[in-house]
Amino acid sequence: MLEVAAAREVVLSACQPLGATPTPLAGASGRVLAEDVRADHDSPPFTKSLMDGYAVRAADGLNLRLTGVVAAGDPPGARVGPREAVRIFTGAPLPDGADAVVMVEKTEPVEPGIGEQVRLTEPVKPGQNVLPRGREMLAGDVVLPAGTATSPAAVGLLASVGRSVVPTVRPPRVAVMATGSELVEADATPGPGQIRNSNGPMLVAQAARAGSVPRYLGIGRDDVDALAAMVRDGLATADVLILAGGVSVGAFDLVPGVLRDLGVESHFHKVRMKPGKPLLFGTKGDRLVFGLPGNPVSSFVCFELFVRPALRALSGHRDPGPMTTTLPLSEPLTAKNDRPTFHPAKLEGTAVRPLPWFGSADLRALLTADALLALPPGEVRLDAGQPISAVVL
Repeated sequence: MLEVAAAREVVLSACQPLGATPTPLAGASGRVLAEDVRADHDSPPFTKSLMDGYAVRAADGLNLRLTGVVAAGDPPGARVGPREAVRIFTGAPLPDGADAVVMVEKTEPVEPGIGEQVRLTEPVKPGQNVLPRGREMLAGDVVLPAGTATSPAAVGLLASVGRSVVPTVRPPRVAVMATGSELVEADATPGPGQIRNSNGPMLVAQAARAGSVPRYLGIGRDDVDALAAMVRDGLATADVLILAGGVSVGAFDLVPGVLRDLGVESHFHKVRMKPGKPLLFGTKGDRLVFGLPGNPVSSFVCFELFVRPALRALSGHRDPGPMTTTLPLSEPLTAKNDRPTFHPAKLEGTAVRPLPWFGSADLRALLTADALLALPPGEVRLDAGQPISAVVL
């Protein structure tokens, strides 16, 4: 039985970024760039003013003669000679000869109402309130390297270098199915012995939040032929197939045999963890297959620890995760487990608080959870303030 870290390495070793697809800027946020993006021009393309004020020569003293006005959008061409000043506005090109801009608040007219002269109220330094040409980027600079996850700021930068369409790594297509003849969909009233299917909608939501394109296949009944037909559909149309339930060792746990008969190579089946021990991972060609346990918290935890990192790796992210941190407990914790356990918890500032939880069927415990405490096996007794490792959801 594999440890969690070793099992995740097996999963990630099967993941390669998917192919590139042209992506308009409107849909690029959150996607990963498939190639370097270079600046197509200097930015700014000219030395410009950062303030409303006067363009001057710093060495000319405090009393100057006004010779013109330059506004944002005007072409470069104005000039400042000895003991001259040009009225300038934020974003306007700095006139030739000038080497500084004085804020209008640091000046006063010599003859109010006439405005032919201006007096500076304090000395000026060269470069004051000026942004030199190319200060942000030079033409040919790599401004966003391949592998960058495009934030809204990155989208703005792409627009500034003229990239209205960029190649990004294609998000993975994910097929999700739940298994079990006892399941009915959320809009049905359960009959005797039946329960509503929570895993299917939950896993679709998790897959969407991970940046993939999910498709829900439905409920697979405990019938080999019916399961095989749904699995074939998932393998034919998705990069990743997720099945919830039917992966343990009971008489009706048919998933491992169906996958084997359809040519899926199993890389592991069981991980030393709680919840989620029966987790199955396999591949068929470049398709990934995850068989998650049927208990909802088990499915949730296995998705966060294994499926989400796989989806991020397929999407081109450099760090697939999961993100972990070490924080002090906000209250004491006592637990006893036979294997490493991932306990729902709540981040509270610079501390973390364990949430009440009675086990893998307790889905409500996850409602306010934004972390999973990584508890070691055996008897655990921790005081408030002691550090503990947590997976950030």
